[in-house]
Amino acid sequence: MYYEIREIESYTFQLSLENGRFEKPRLSRFAGKSFRVLKNGFWGYAAGDYDVKEGLERAEKLAIHRGNSEIDDRAFEGRFILKQKKDFDGVDVEEKANLLKDIDERLKADGVVSRRAVYIESVKSVRIENSSGGEVFVQVPRCGVVMQSFARGKTLQFYAERHMRAGGYEIALSAVDEAEKISEIAVKLSNADSPPSGRMNVIMNPSLTGVFIHEAFGHAAEADHVLQNSSVLKGRIGERVADENVNVVDDPSLPEFGYFPFDDEGYRAEKKTVIEKGVLKSFLNSRETAKRVGGKAGNGRSDGIEIPIVRMSNTYIEGGDYSFEELLEEAKSGVVLYGSRGGETNPATGYFHFNAQYGYLIESGEIKSMIRDVSLSGKTLEILRDIRLGKDVSFSPGFCGKAGQLVPVSDGGPFALITAFVGGE
Repeated sequence: MYYEIREIESYTFQLSLENGRFEKPRLSRFAGKSFRVLKNGFWGYAAGDYDVKEGLERAEKLAIHRGNSEIDDRAFEGRFILKQKKDFDGVDVEEKANLLKDIDERLKADGVVSRRAVYIESVKSVRIENSSGGEVFVQVPRCGVVMQSFARGKTLQFYAERHMRAGGYEIALSAVDEAEKISEIAVKLSNADSPPSGRMNVIMNPSLTGVFIHEAFGHAAEADHVLQNSSVLKGRIGERVADENVNVVDDPSLPEFGYFPFDDEGYRAEKKTVIEKGVLKSFLNSRETAKRVGGKAGNGRSDGIEIPIVRMSNTYIEGGDYSFEELLEEAKSGVVLYGSRGGETNPATGYFHFNAQYGYLIESGEIKSMIRDVSLSGKTLEILRDIRLGKDVSFSPGFCGKAGQLVPVSDGGPFALITAFVGGE
């Protein structure tokens, strides 16, 4: 019988400033324990403030059937606390409020009708032990600022950016210089034209490239989707699925928003190459899926004390050889699109549909007028087989939802030239 015990403590502090007025600060704390038992190939799970003996007994009683589940039960030991360069506790609330006031002043602009800045800090501590003798303790702080601006011109438009990473108050401080461009883009966007429609050349900016890799490809590489027959990548390990210049990586060791040194099953996290030179090399795994499909575990993640499931961390496509100017020359005509306002993907078919935040027309290899309310759609593997990649990779933070759970992640990539369908939202 295999068992696993997790003890979690976390807190989140949030301070919001909307149109120069502060909302009531929000402070939340959480503490909990969970117990998982694998008996006769079937999982039992219990959560509550029990001692070890009672918690495991309750979980074992719920392992009531026989099943075929097996796991990689490798034991790991370690203690890791990510140090903050500027500790949250050393900064009083007044200083954090003044940071938001500074950002708010920079968000003001002619045409802006509403603005909002939100400061967020959190710390999550997790202790995990299992029956194989492994025990790990991890503490990761995260911090950042969300900046939003509404502008009215020919239309009412909204633009926002998140500036968040793993680390301390220094992350929020570095967001201030980004504030002015938020309203600048929102104002321009409110007077922009509708996009053209049809199949055309598209240059995705690093943020949109990252969203594409995470949403359209990354979820299909999660081994639980593969086992559920809901991935276009099933049965393709060792097969060429992309251009030979494509390398896709999931790396929780990067100090981005999706950072973690051990996953929520106590498995040591490490960089995983999912696509190497166009060839599908591996899936992302939990302890259970690694045993069933092969490969390494280390991507079992949980929202609080929920049951860990296969999740991404910092997922990105590596850079290529093109400068941005060379991508424009290659495109000749089409659009360059920035950011994402969400969309939908289907890992089973590889179809995706995203809404970009904004874009520009490309004419004769040059950037022209801004466009708004732009959608982008296509099939993932078709895109990856004909993609040209820029040189410099950057990351965007976010929260990924799956099975009712939210976890922090980052998506990354360079500017990338593809051919896809474009239209209005």
